[in-house]
Amino acid sequence: MSVHTLSVLVENKPGVLARVSGLFSRRGFNIESLAVGPTENPEISRMTIVVAVEDLPLEQVTKQLNKLVNVIKIVELEPSSSVQRELMLIKVRADATVRSQVLETVQLFRAKVVDVSPEALTIEATGTADKTSALLRMLEPYGIREIVQSGMVAIGRGAKSITASAIR
Repeated sequence: MSVHTLSVLVENKPGVLARVSGLFSRRGFNIESLAVGPTENPEISRMTIVVAVEDLPLEQVTKQLNKLVNVIKIVELEPSSSVQRELMLIKVRADATVRSQVLETVQLFRAKVVDVSPEALTIEATGTADKTSALLRMLEPYGIREIVQSGMVAIGRGAKSITASAIR
């Protein structure tokens, strides 16, 4: 199975997200991660879609996405030529007996403690999927109470941009 990251510029209008995600669903693709937000131009949003495909060619879906009236531009971002990050908040059991060990692990991963209670710590971590997965493995023995994570966001490296000024 291969994983692909698509950066899709769309018009910032109601229903666009439903049409885009519906297209993936109708074609039998499972979206692993989806993040949407406005760009430097408030009339345009950027969708970062991570999708895993087996035998079906992704090209078929990208061609159909291009046919949607609200889609402006689609670019597949290769991991080697883009910066990809996700945000994760993790609530970990951390009473007095293990708190210092949990804090040491948090520092190793350059994460931050964003909330403290007598029985738990809430940790904010950003990074690649590999980094956040490794942090979770290290925190698991302490007792993970809750996890919430954003979808992957990605941007191409260097000066070249997929800008919102590319309006048709």
